[in-house]
This record gives sequence, structure tokens and C-alpha cells, in this order.
Amino acid sequence: MPVGEFRNDKARDRFFTAYEEAAGRLWPSSSADSDVVTSFGTTRVHRLGAGDETPFVLLPGSGGPALMWHAYVGRLAASRPVIAIDPVGEPGPSVQTRAIDSGDEWSRWLDEVFAALGVGRAHLVGTSYGGWVALRHALRSPQSVASLTLVDPGGFGTVSRKFIAWMIACGLAGFTPRPIRHALAGRLRNVALRDDDAMRLVKATFGFRRRHILPPPLTDDELGRVTAPALVLLGGHSQLFDAAEVAARVTARMPHAVAEIVPEAGHDLVLWHPGEMAEQIVTFAADARTSA
Repeated sequence: MPVGEFRNDKARDRFFTAYEEAAGRLWPSSSADSDVVTSFGTTRVHRLGAGDETPFVLLPGSGGPALMWHAYVGRLAASRPVIAIDPVGEPGPSVQTRAIDSGDEWSRWLDEVFAALGVGRAHLVGTSYGGWVALRHALRSPQSVASLTLVDPGGFGTVSRKFIAWMIACGLAGFTPRPIRHALAGRLRNVALRDDDAMRLVKATFGFRRRHILPPPLTDDELGRVTAPALVLLGGHSQLFDAAEVAARVTARMPHAVAEIVPEAGHDLVLWHPGEMAEQIVTFAADARTSA
């Protein structure tokens, strides 16, 4: 399988112009950024906060750099250190050199990042594809996961044609004039389309060829082996799955999991009330500290 890459130099330049502008406005200047060499490529990490508490490690969704967590990191870093990761094979400053063909390989990549940073355990926070990666890591390397917070995560069903069509429709909507884009945000249930500040960067990500595998669903047996305390937040109108069915399955199969449905949200849940969700994540990690 080939690796993710920008389509050409012009696409790369367009992306990083938008990325650097957005990072300058939205990302804390206190962030300590560095590159970690792994067997899958060079991974950019952003460290915030201080102290020796077990850190949060943030994994973005498909097509999104770590910058997508900008509305969360200030509150999270006030409680414990934060490490926001730009995954290899996604648009951003990380550079993929080797394909990742399975959930176990994603976990090995994350193990290598942890080892380079001297992180023994972490509170993993992931959304969408990043949520699936967090689940796979909790399965393969349970000793390194103090808790999981999963925001409308992948891994709870096969990615359907309907979901892919929704993603394509949202992408096309991003290129429409502002009034039309804002109107389509409600129709498509994607609040990102109303975020004028973010849309320039979002549009620039379409110059990147993303070549990761689709996330295979976890079996009931696998879910039963995820022993870390887990907070699973689901959009009531998620385009990825039936939220009520997933909540029931999480409650029945994952031994230390709590599932909550946000009725008004879709798969865009991570963008809904980020201040309130950050507080919820902080509280959950604090309650799980006895296992950290």
C-alpha cells in the first residue's frame, strides 16, 4: 500500500500557508513542538502543560491535523500535560515513509511515539479514526492506557457507502459560497461548515492523498478485552452508526465503559461545545487516576 502524500508541491505549499496561519491564531504559543522518528515516518508532536501527571494524548480524526483540538488544549493542559499528535499519513507536518496496514501497526506506531517521548502511560483521547486507533492501542498495549475518551469513534461498524457519501458531500459543500455553505451545515449536520476560520485549512487538506485502511469493526470479544476505563461519547445523529445500538453494545461488552449520547450532534460531535466536553474529559481522567 502506498503512503499518504501531497499531490504536488503547490498543494503542499497551499496547505502549509493555511496551516501556519491557523496555528498562529488558534494554537497556544506555549506549545513545545518536536519531530519523533518512527519506523513509519517522522511524527510531529505538540506538548503543552506541566507537571508529572499521566498526560493526555490527543488523536485527531481522518484528514485533520492536531490543530483540530485547538479549542480543547488550553483547558486540558491546565489539569495535566497534553501531547497532541499529528498522525503519519494525514495532512500536516508529519511525513509517512511506510504504509500502516492494520490496527496492530497503528498501535506499534503509537508505541514508538510514546517510547521516544518517555511516556509510559497516557489518557488517550481520540475522535473518529483517531478513536479507532486509540481502541486498537488499548487492545494491544493495555498497560500503556490509563483511560480512553472516544468521541464518535470508528471501529463500531463497517464504514458504509452512506457515510462516505456524506464525507464527499461535506467536502464539496466546503467549496461553495459562504451563505450556501452555512445553509448546508444544517442540512448535512456538519457544524464545521459554519466555521469560516477553519474552512480555508479544511479545503487545503484536499490537496493530500490519504491512503490509510478503512477501520475494521471490533468484535464483541475484542471490546470485552478493552479493560481501560472508557468514556464513549456518541452523536445522536451520527452518520457513522446508530448511536443507540453502539451505546448498548459498549455498555454490554466493554467492562469499564460509560456511553453517552449527545442527541443534537452528528459525527461532528467533537466540534459541539468543546469547552464543556473538555471539562468532561478532565473529570473523567481524574476519576480514572487510581488506575493511572
